[in-house]
Amino acid sequence: MRTLISILFIFRFLAEVSSQIDTTRWSVDTLPGNHYQLRSVDRNGEVLPEIDIKEVVIIGRESTAKKFPFYRYQRLVFNLKKVYPYAQMVRAKLGEANYQMMMLPDDKERKKYLRKFEKEMFGEYEDDIRGMTVSQGKLLIKLIDRETYNTSYDLIRQYRGAFSAIFWQGIARIFGSDLKAEYDPFGEDAIIEIIIMEIETGNL
Repeated sequence: MRTLISILFIFRFLAEVSSQIDTTRWSVDTLPGNHYQLRSVDRNGEVLPEIDIKEVVIIGRESTAKKFPFYRYQRLVFNLKKVYPYAQMVRAKLGEANYQMMMLPDDKERKKYLRKFEKEMFGEYEDDIRGMTVSQGKLLIKLIDRETYNTSYDLIRQYRGAFSAIFWQGIARIFGSDLKAEYDPFGEDAIIEIIIMEIETGNL
């Protein structure tokens, strides 16, 4: 998990109905234990009962893909709930660091600031990152790309130089990780994206 520690420092689709709505007419579903308040909506001269329902996201997959096991889904939800806040922290800290460095007069002061910034990040988050599993570490690397639009490799290269990026990429490979991993919300990471959307809306 040392690879993850090295990158810490850089750190309703709800539309209103446009037709005329008769708000004085309501009906109630009479199924026992399931009561829904329906509103009557005039649709081209025909009055229909309606109710707002939760948005459903449908993403296609290859016909050869296997069904995603529910136990893997549960584990993915658990891991994302743990890791996602750290990816958001990276985005916030990266913005803070960039702003502060813009205020500094020269490279010497910027390097000094980065050393101090890195030390503070180690002190605050090192234990948390060390406690992550390999799977959680891989998720964090991808989510950093999602939040910052930069891979972890690119961030290390920008802030620490090409040599450091190559070195830590080599270490990451030993542990089965890839600092160059990119986030693909419409491909292999589609399920992750759906889960994150559910987390953000408070449904998970």
